[in-house]
Amino acid sequence: MAMWASSSRVVVAAIAAIIASAAALGGVDATPETTCRAAAGSDRRVDYEFCVSRLSQHHDSPDADTWGLAKVAADVGVLIAGNGVYDIKAMLARGKAGAKARAPLQRCEALYDRMGSAFAEAYDGIDRRDYAAGKEKALEAASLARRCGDAFAGAGVVPSPLAKQGADSVQMAIVCTAITNLIK
Repeated sequence: MAMWASSSRVVVAAIAAIIASAAALGGVDATPETTCRAAAGSDRRVDYEFCVSRLSQHHDSPDADTWGLAKVAADVGVLIAGNGVYDIKAMLARGKAGAKARAPLQRCEALYDRMGSAFAEAYDGIDRRDYAAGKEKALEAASLARRCGDAFAGAGVVPSPLAKQGADSVQMAIVCTAITNLIK
């Protein structure tokens, strides 16, 4: 009986240590609202409303700590990039792009495909707790979105038909980086 009581104390102590570690690593009480507020407080480029709106829609957000929300941000970036590819294909298929916009759309299709991969690699980096690699890939995704906008500007197509997708992609990369910076 004394051995059982001693073993149960060890188990209780181990559980308490795990809970304390989880709280220290990422904030057990993290929500999209509190995390986006902290991200906006640490990086003025973060659009709080955008951050909350996009993160709150993701199925993993309700149970996520700060680390989990950084991964959610990267995953939302993958989704935005994928939606961009879908939109581009639809524009090209409808033939309404016009001669000037066709080449930039084709260029952007490849850029958005690479952007999705960059966000996926950001997710993987954050998941394995290689935060520098995750942030680097999020920044790469933002750069790819800007290059798409530059392709339209260079062709004289202003505004870009992908201006919203580009802005959302850049903002999600900023959000992902800012949240990753919050991880202790």
